[in-house]
Amino acid sequence: MSRVGKNPVALPKGVEASVSGTVVTIKNGKVSRDLETHGRVGVSVENGQIVFTAKGEGREDKAYWGTYRALANNIVVGLSEGFTKTLSIVGVGYRATVNGKVLNLALGFSHPVNYEIPAEVEITVEKNGDIIIKGVDKQVVGQVAAEIRGYRPPEPYKGKGVRYSDEKIVRKAGKTSKK
Repeated sequence: MSRVGKNPVALPKGVEASVSGTVVTIKNGKVSRDLETHGRVGVSVENGQIVFTAKGEGREDKAYWGTYRALANNIVVGLSEGFTKTLSIVGVGYRATVNGKVLNLALGFSHPVNYEIPAEVEITVEKNGDIIIKGVDKQVVGQVAAEIRGYRPPEPYKGKGVRYSDEKIVRKAGKTSKK
């Protein structure tokens, strides 16, 4: 079993943390995120690190211990560096543009697809058709990328569609004729 919870979460320069009851507040400048632990783990801030302790020796207690430590680490990384996902659009006539808080996608449908960009996410489109999604919250960035990819997932014959930049598409052979 993994012991992720044993590792303390180091706070980089500019990131502060405080514990109030069962809520851990992590702050960087004006941006702040709260992590509600529901009393399932012990939390303390010591020497520029957030330390988590398991409440008991049971299997569920150890699972919460590692989970809350990982969630706190994601918040710290998001506030200090941020998270990024890159999507690639492949296909003739497929393109994307950003107009204000709306992402306009032309994906081969008879109508354009308009995606409302959430407030906590920033989306930019590069010249080569790559969509870059940046944000502080790892879950929100991943969800936005999955929703955009869901409009036209890559198909297995020609590979057209919206894909993650590091995604490998398993291609199928097309029809063959007998002679």
